[in-house]
Amino acid sequence: MSEAKGNPLLQLPKMGQSVWLDYLHRRILDSGELAHLIGEDGLRGVTSNPQIFQEAITESDTYDEAIRDLVNQGKNADEIYETLAIEDIQRAADLFRAVYDSSGGRHGFVSLEVNPHLARDTEGTIHEARRLWQALERPNVFIKVPATLEGLPAITRLIAEGVNINVTLLFGLPRYREVAEAYLAGLEERLRQDLPVNRVASVASFFLSRIDVLVDSLLEEKIKASGQAAKLAGNLKGEVAIASARNAYQIFKELFHGDRFERLATHGARPQRVLWASTGTKDPEYSDVKYVEPLIGPQTVNTLPLKTLKAYRDHGEPESRLDRNLDKARKVLEDLAETGINLDQVTRQLEEEGIEKFNKPFDKLMASLEAHKK
Repeated sequence: MSEAKGNPLLQLPKMGQSVWLDYLHRRILDSGELAHLIGEDGLRGVTSNPQIFQEAITESDTYDEAIRDLVNQGKNADEIYETLAIEDIQRAADLFRAVYDSSGGRHGFVSLEVNPHLARDTEGTIHEARRLWQALERPNVFIKVPATLEGLPAITRLIAEGVNINVTLLFGLPRYREVAEAYLAGLEERLRQDLPVNRVASVASFFLSRIDVLVDSLLEEKIKASGQAAKLAGNLKGEVAIASARNAYQIFKELFHGDRFERLATHGARPQRVLWASTGTKDPEYSDVKYVEPLIGPQTVNTLPLKTLKAYRDHGEPESRLDRNLDKARKVLEDLAETGINLDQVTRQLEEEGIEKFNKPFDKLMASLEAHKK
């Protein structure tokens, strides 16, 4: 990276985008690496999930002493996990507190997910989210709630109670609209109760690379065939996730620049920003910043794995591109339907797989913590 060019990550806030880190480990808290990323790269938040914690806790010895202490206190696996996770989230939130305060509560958030097994349990999600929110005792945290049908009423009720929500496992455009409307409904309920809305925060985390992984595999099957569908399929590989994101952003602008939100904004309400998640490139044939470069735009967040963050620091080319090529983005989704691939069906499958992809590492982590007791 040349001196003349500077750090590309520091250009993104000027274009309205916040960069978050999709990674948390006690090691980067202890070493000062997270503080360095905040100071040098302009990092404005952190996301965690069950897989991130499973890898952090079970694949290093960093947590071993703390686990032994908790075992000696008679804690069970659930209590050990929750204690470790809450401590890490609180420490990270404290590092971001200056960012949160100086931005008037717009930036500097850290996310913790509810138990992934609650993805289909509305009441269980609400109960756990409340409990974690109270345990964390920080204004600059998000509780992650999945964008399942059962999660939608939980989002509305939690927002109405003033709990900051990061809506996770979001893949499809129809569901995104429902998520945004659930947030708006929660704000409206707060106003009906004469409660303030100016400090309630939310993001909607739209997962990207997983869309391309699944759709590309379906397109490969179409390409092997002959006819018009095969020709269309050849032009769609690697295009669907970005097209979905661009279309999602248009829904965002429609909902958060319309009359319904304007009424809330007069009371200080803030938009539920779109967050681009699953932004690490999984196909080595694609650019390592594929899910960063095209998706830079105002009032958005991109949460990057550490490897992707470093890649963008090295060779990113910041420019606001999210509102470009909208006709192409719409055409990509139309052509996908012409190939016979149903994107709504794809996103339903991704939701089910996403739930399981968090359940498995969570269960593995619980088993590992349970083994420490023996």
